[in-house]
Amino acid sequence: MQPVSVPVENFVLLSAVLFIMGVLGVLVRRNAIMIFMSVELMLNSANLALVAFARQWGDVGGQLMVFFVITVAAAEVAIGLALIVAIFKTKHSTDIDELNTMQG
Repeated sequence: MQPVSVPVENFVLLSAVLFIMGVLGVLVRRNAIMIFMSVELMLNSANLALVAFARQWGDVGGQLMVFFVITVAAAEVAIGLALIVAIFKTKHSTDIDELNTMQG
């Protein structure tokens, strides 16, 4: 029995929907952690599109690019969460509207 091949258009459509959800999360949310998660959702949607196109063209370059994006995203998570924790310790909130003044 042959495995069913999913068209690349479906992957690109899913990637676009995930990216739009991430953009809406960044624009609508006020919690720093939710904004951070929305940015990660946008990165993962771009990864999905890169892998889908790499599969369509039979090239490994897109998958290698995804590997580097995941590596950079892991570093971003470490630094971003450290910043959010440091801000929370001083301001006792992760609300972006309350963080507009960064004085002690």
